[in-house]
Amino acid sequence: MPKITFIEANGTTYETEAEIGSTVMETAIMNGVPGIIAECGGACTCATCHAYVDPAWTDIVGPPSMMEEDMLDFAFEVKPNSRLSCQIKVKPELDGLIMRVPSRQG
Repeated sequence: MPKITFIEANGTTYETEAEIGSTVMETAIMNGVPGIIAECGGACTCATCHAYVDPAWTDIVGPPSMMEEDMLDFAFEVKPNSRLSCQIKVKPELDGLIMRVPSRQG
């Protein structure tokens, strides 16, 4: 199982194991990571699962879709490495992924 590390804005770290085929958001929710709210349950309609992909991982994770980019307009403090974690599918290549959780959701 790929390991994903979530880092809260205050520096608290959560090391998790993710199931291949699930999403990064589902991994955060199943492991009780604070700050990933996911009000829409992963339907890409709320932007409350916004997180920052560690710069070392942006090429591997890939860019957001056009629909995701539209939803990121509603997120708080969007950066070039912002993603909706519900739109990132877990695959073996993501083993070691680091995601940073913003201080609040939009």
